[in-house]
Amino acid sequence: MKARLYAGAQLRALRAAAQLNQRAMAARLGLSVSYLSQLESDERPLTAAVSAALAQHFPAALADIEGAAPARRLVALRHALADPAVAPLPPEDVARLAEERPALADRLIALHAAKRAAEERVALAEEALTAGAGTRLPWEAVRDWFHEAGNYIDTLDRAAEQWAQAHDAATIDTALAEHGVTLRLAAQEDAPLARFDGSVLHLNAAVPPESRRFLIAHRIAALAFAAPITATVAASGLAQPEARRLLAIGLANYAAGAMLMPYEAFRSAARALRHDIDRLSRRFGTSFEQACHRLSTLQRPEAEGIPFYFCRVDMAGNITKRHSATRLQFARFGGACPLWHVHEAVAIPDRILVQHAETPDGVRYVSMAKGLVKPSGRFARAPRRYAVALGCEAAHAADFVYADAVDLRAATPIGISCRLCPRPDCDQRAFPPTDRAIAVEAEVRGVVPYRVI
Repeated sequence: MKARLYAGAQLRALRAAAQLNQRAMAARLGLSVSYLSQLESDERPLTAAVSAALAQHFPAALADIEGAAPARRLVALRHALADPAVAPLPPEDVARLAEERPALADRLIALHAAKRAAEERVALAEEALTAGAGTRLPWEAVRDWFHEAGNYIDTLDRAAEQWAQAHDAATIDTALAEHGVTLRLAAQEDAPLARFDGSVLHLNAAVPPESRRFLIAHRIAALAFAAPITATVAASGLAQPEARRLLAIGLANYAAGAMLMPYEAFRSAARALRHDIDRLSRRFGTSFEQACHRLSTLQRPEAEGIPFYFCRVDMAGNITKRHSATRLQFARFGGACPLWHVHEAVAIPDRILVQHAETPDGVRYVSMAKGLVKPSGRFARAPRRYAVALGCEAAHAADFVYADAVDLRAATPIGISCRLCPRPDCDQRAFPPTDRAIAVEAEVRGVVPYRVI
């Protein structure tokens, strides 16, 4: 029989780190205030139900309390058994299964991972056939490489975190001198954002401060982490020379973000601020988009952040950046669902839109989207307009400040793309699904000229 575990000191420390009083912490865990008080004073041991609540809201803390392996198993089993194809189990039953039948739990986790991988392969094949796609273009190959890597590069992330501990990111300009590089601002309007000639980094003077800091960090990363970047590119399996060069740039970009927003400091602040992007941006001196993107990379083993999806969409609906640590996967070809609020956000800059949506598999997500404008610097050149979106499964709503603005009892039905969406009754459908037949009835007029069977 497993010995009863008392964790009062750890729970009090966890609550203090999250900047929550007992009432707020109890509400987060679904407990009464008196019960939480008894747990914190070691009058009661942890139960399966409490462990399940900690696995949902504070997985890293649960690892510290119960041990890394049991905590990882519980979090993974929760995720696997949350699949809509499986009848739901009470959280305490999931925790008990992970504790009492670990071998069976590991088999279920592996089975779910294999199911997800098979679904992604089928979806990828269907999209490729539909779009007539042949060999991937270099940027598509690099985008897919980051997706398959889980959008987390451990070697670079830890090296960047060590760099941040040894340097003051607020004075990042001076760090260039350590590599014998001089910084100069180019006043010419048509100058590129950045140009490096081996000893001088030229930056366009019109670049905003947040972008300037990122470009400097990118150059430092390319120089300081040249060896791990080269090794990662060599092991990537990418055959096209252009793809390998793009991957090297992408890895330096990744490291730059990790330097400005070091992993543990950023993850802790994100939890304490309930992932409020504006507050995180101010605290770390980054742009809104940079902070969103960084949140989607917090997947360090045993210290994961909330699983987010992140994407950037332009005025034409093209997804120019995408990653998902959730069950939601973006279409590789074609546009996104027109019912998704990110399209509206593109047309309304500097305003945050929030949506509670449900995908065809029954999973619900809370997401925020914000339209952004990057000025061109002159009237004759149009500014860049796009929107970024960041979302998580509704189970994490208590830790996502934007969820406060939506009614979690109702959800907007969305899909991945029209070609992959099985919904038969969508008024916004642009194309029929590739795997369903349609009926065309001349005597009946609907919003679309066919009916999905």
